[in-house]
Amino acid sequence: MSVTERSAASEARRGAERVASKLGFSKADMGSIAIIVTEVAKNLAKYAAKGELIVQTLQAEGQFGIELIALDRGPGMANPAACLQDGFSRGGSPGTGLGAINRLSTLFDVFSVPGQGTAILSRFWPKGFKGHPKGGLWEIGALCVPKPGQTVSGDGCAWNERDVGLRVLVTDGLGHGPLAAKASSEAIKVFRSDPHLSPTELLSLIHNALRSTRGAAVGLADVHPEDRIVRFVGVGNISGVVIEPSRSRNMVSHNGTVGSEVRKIQEFEYPWSDDATLIMYSDGISSRWSLDAYPGLIKRHPGLVAGVLYRDHGRGTDDSTIVVIRQSDSWRGTAANQFRAVK
Repeated sequence: MSVTERSAASEARRGAERVASKLGFSKADMGSIAIIVTEVAKNLAKYAAKGELIVQTLQAEGQFGIELIALDRGPGMANPAACLQDGFSRGGSPGTGLGAINRLSTLFDVFSVPGQGTAILSRFWPKGFKGHPKGGLWEIGALCVPKPGQTVSGDGCAWNERDVGLRVLVTDGLGHGPLAAKASSEAIKVFRSDPHLSPTELLSLIHNALRSTRGAAVGLADVHPEDRIVRFVGVGNISGVVIEPSRSRNMVSHNGTVGSEVRKIQEFEYPWSDDATLIMYSDGISSRWSLDAYPGLIKRHPGLVAGVLYRDHGRGTDDSTIVVIRQSDSWRGTAANQFRAVK
């Protein structure tokens, strides 16, 4: 939702409370979520130019959580660490907003650049959650946002953690709305059906399953840390890039529409390292971006990487999906951990 005035904070809070209630959160947890959403929305209304708030559900080990991503093109913060301290305020408020969000969140991170804006990530798991709040061996951030004016996204994404690594799918149903969403949902259903198939076998299976739909663009990546490779197969306008400290490699996807016309299904291999990051996205995100324009962003949580790229490079005329993954062990002990507080 767009947040441009203080009244939107109440609407955002009520929306998040409805989601939390459907997911079975306790009243105490719902109260914490309400405070987080209210504080984030108030900050957006006060400082942001074109503030946007995204609320997503999380699921792990049979339990649900909530993720909140706040994006703005406001004045930004020169010293985010100072802004997290209670009593710090630039606008005459008590200065407890960001500090309260940080304390109440299971996982919290922030990226801000003066003159460019701020991105805030808050994940909340219910009290007593027994899973790993950071996601175990992998850190994953994803956004799937419908085209403005639509209530459902024709894009989709999914991932499966496997014994040999992680498999990731991004799909873009042809067009927009419910029929496009149906095509993406069918692709995800097949993706989850057999984790032992090779990427080419799985994409062929998805192609056959989507013949009764309007079709989709599909990209599928297999990350194998022990073999230090990524296998990628794609048809249509799904982009992928492997980013390492010294270089980036764009992945190759063939022309066509899965479920309709597929001329070639071909698997490509790319090197993978412990400090690599994989980013996959639909054509609702422009490909004309570089993380070099955002010093330090690559060290933030993948959810913030996804959010900032969506904020600055989302076309605004299409469904938008972006998935960012990396190995958790690849950035332990970095300076980013000062913000990524896990209770």
